[in-house]
Amino acid sequence: MRNIARCVALVVIITLPAFAQSQATPPDRDVVFQASTIGALLDGVYDGDITLGELRRHGDFGIGTVNGLDGELIVLNGAFFSVTADGRVHLLPPAVSTPFAAVTPFQTDRVHALRDVTSLDVLKQQIDAVLPTTNIAYAIRVTGVFTQVKTRSVPRQSRPYRPLAEIVESQPTFEFENVAGTLVGFRLPGFVAGLNVPGYHLHFLADDLSGGGHLLECAVEQATVEIDDSRGLFVALPATEDFDASDASQERKEELERVEKDSK
Repeated sequence: MRNIARCVALVVIITLPAFAQSQATPPDRDVVFQASTIGALLDGVYDGDITLGELRRHGDFGIGTVNGLDGELIVLNGAFFSVTADGRVHLLPPAVSTPFAAVTPFQTDRVHALRDVTSLDVLKQQIDAVLPTTNIAYAIRVTGVFTQVKTRSVPRQSRPYRPLAEIVESQPTFEFENVAGTLVGFRLPGFVAGLNVPGYHLHFLADDLSGGGHLLECAVEQATVEIDDSRGLFVALPATEDFDASDASQERKEELERVEKDSK
């Protein structure tokens, strides 16, 4: 059965309603467990009904955000950190909730050296060059001493919630030089559009916890990338009124591009 499963490019399992039933862990370690959808987050669904403690049952590595859009979430080695709009890093307790996150039990399938990475685009190109296919999900961990890093976070929101694309127009950004740290995130196939971010979605965390956030740009002379191949995507949809009322039919490509890139 396991050999048959590995012939499938990507298995998407959507549970309805999700979080009340998400006690069952996906059956294979090579699964990305996702809470809610990027489309709902773009639409302003910032209150979730899954806790970080529950999320931890499904993975020890990943990214997302925090209830009320209160910072960028980074999950590394089983610990949950948020980088808030003031640039500070916070270690989060299990009771905190998230409206959107993706995690996986990270186990390295391949390791490669990166050299002369002059930009985020070059980083993506070097990683893409060693991937056997772009039709599955990959968890990506990059470690090194970065010559330059630019990140962002978003301020905590209060109701009535505005769409995410409006909020990032005034997002605070942070810049670092010669900082040791880790990039945490995923590279997902193009056909996940609407569920998650197609392509690369990376967050940064400094080793000394001096800062981090959603990655906008970076450069590093030498770094190591560890890649975890995942052929399953388990999507848990929130059982909330906000999610049920959101417009899941909209085409969000332009909004997502504005959110993912530097708006300044």
